[in-house]
Amino acid sequence: MDCIVQVVLDTPLDNCFDYRWPPESAAPEQVDVQYAAPQIGQIVMLPFGRREVPGLIVGLATQSAVPANKLKAVLAVRAEMPPLSAEWIALCRFAAQYYQRPLGEVALPSLPKNLRAAKPLAFGKALKKLEKIALVQDATPVATPNLNEEQQQAVTSIASAAGFAPFLLYGVTGSGKTEVYLHAAAQILAATPNSQVLILVPEINLTPQLEGNIRARFPGLHLASLHSSLAEGERMQHWLAAHTGRARIILGTRLAILASLPHLKLIIIDEEHDPSYKQQEGLRYSARDLAVWRARQLGIAVVLGSATPALESWQHAQSGRYRKLVLGQRAVQAASLPVVRMIDLEKDKPRDGLSSGLIAALKLRLERGEQSLLFLNRRGYAPVLNCEACGWICNCQRCTAFMVLHKPERRLRCHHCSLELYIPKHCPTCGNVDLQPLGRGTQRVEEGLQSLFPQARILRIDADSTRKKGSAQAAFDTVHRGEIDILIGTQMVAKGHDFKRLSLVGVLNPDTALFSPDYRASERLFAQLMQVAGRAGRAALAEGSKSEVLIQSRYWQHALYSAVVAHDYDYFASALLDERRQAALPPFIFQALLRAEARELAQALEFLHSAKNCMPHQGITIHDPIPMTITRVANVERAQLLLETPQRGHLQGFLSEWMKVLRQLKTRVKWGLEVDPVDI
Repeated sequence: MDCIVQVVLDTPLDNCFDYRWPPESAAPEQVDVQYAAPQIGQIVMLPFGRREVPGLIVGLATQSAVPANKLKAVLAVRAEMPPLSAEWIALCRFAAQYYQRPLGEVALPSLPKNLRAAKPLAFGKALKKLEKIALVQDATPVATPNLNEEQQQAVTSIASAAGFAPFLLYGVTGSGKTEVYLHAAAQILAATPNSQVLILVPEINLTPQLEGNIRARFPGLHLASLHSSLAEGERMQHWLAAHTGRARIILGTRLAILASLPHLKLIIIDEEHDPSYKQQEGLRYSARDLAVWRARQLGIAVVLGSATPALESWQHAQSGRYRKLVLGQRAVQAASLPVVRMIDLEKDKPRDGLSSGLIAALKLRLERGEQSLLFLNRRGYAPVLNCEACGWICNCQRCTAFMVLHKPERRLRCHHCSLELYIPKHCPTCGNVDLQPLGRGTQRVEEGLQSLFPQARILRIDADSTRKKGSAQAAFDTVHRGEIDILIGTQMVAKGHDFKRLSLVGVLNPDTALFSPDYRASERLFAQLMQVAGRAGRAALAEGSKSEVLIQSRYWQHALYSAVVAHDYDYFASALLDERRQAALPPFIFQALLRAEARELAQALEFLHSAKNCMPHQGITIHDPIPMTITRVANVERAQLLLETPQRGHLQGFLSEWMKVLRQLKTRVKWGLEVDPVDI
């Protein structure tokens, strides 16, 4: 029977398109359909202009405003795949409304590319392969560790929760949060047939270790992984395993929050404070916030775990919106929190970036056969190449940023636009051949360590050393096997890794964050320091040995460092919340950021001025347009416009009407809106 299907497409147009059903049969090789009644949630292929594009059915109708002779027919439908659920479409609709994007731009890109391909896919064959996806071959379960009293109380609270229940699992590093996750998941999976558990991690390199723990703990259960490093075929298989309910446990990064999970009963967000949960391109969504909304939608528990919770989450726990579960001691009985000490660089002058106190501590660990970690959140050899004769500095030709020296590759590289240049043989301004690197990155620290400790086994882990697929996990496996004495790394090594032999952490050059214009910089620095400090002392050490963290600083008396030394997140968070309240900053105010990009900065600023004045904004504070901190990237000038209000609903109501007006403005400027921005 003929009818009208209402379809959304991956376009900037915020409306549905009407198409005629049943699909055309003129080209059978293009038709992947049985002529059954259409269903909301089905993926279809459609003629759109001169192209064939994928679409999602979101409504059915008996008539259309489009004349019948102009109404085009659906070409094909993915009939072998179960339709996407009404709950999943509601999730996408909420994300579209809250982040002010068309529904099609949210729903379609969240699906694997192979499901949206114009060429019909052999879904039957793909579905048959699902039995092999993530099935644990070894059916012998590993011994389940005993929980301490705090862990057991947390598990009981999570597993026995009825209806929507948001938990903030606040536990010191090494307190066994992962065991709480796994025990709670086990109880949920055992209590409800076919139930599913979603576990989110902030970064891809954290998935292998957790995936291994899950496979060993849940033999015989399907485990699906969802993250951006999967090949498209792999991603489709894992996504289908989750969508059909075959996968009982789904492990992934932020994109997994938009996966179709028909039997979801528990959501776990590990390291919930991490800014990586905020998407920075396209749909700028927060996976953490969508996870809480999805849990509310389904009436299930959601667990936000961290040793350094985001201030927004901490405020919710303090106000009673979230229930706080505390793990105040390390899970391994013989393990203890490391001693944190500050090293005053004004008194202990560094050599090759390392103070004498830190060098002595490294030497002691080498003698004991223990591992050390040096944390420096700056990759490359040096952040600046300089001519001391005339003051020339190598700037990027396309960005308002310095070119970073990468000595092993003999290149200068821009970390914003990826421009690469050969290292000049002389200064292009005065001809001086004695060009000097300024500052230190991980490569330069590695070089200095090799000179200081030629007998030590040294490994550097950063984005440059782990570019190849699988190289990061191979590097971490080397550390876990005890084949490395000193590890140097960026934020990749700062969280989630359980290094059993590590007894010393040295932190280099953290002071720059103290002078950042970003009001979140101190919060992020504190989290980084606490997380990297937590890599030390996670297991019992030899008698007489103790784990310690040495932080080199010229501002060692700063209140932030005092809180780190005392392992006192409660004090730090309370003080920072008081500052935010007085300064009217999040979480006590709600923000949106309109960004504009153009070839000329004046064009971007002109558009933002027009946007500011295009409609009344009573009750909304709209600041003047300003250039972004890094104004030019890849020859594109960037500016921004900040909106603030103490009422979230008021902001959403304004943005909804404002976006309709902005879309009608005629401009060549590329612009985009971010709700709840994390980088201003």
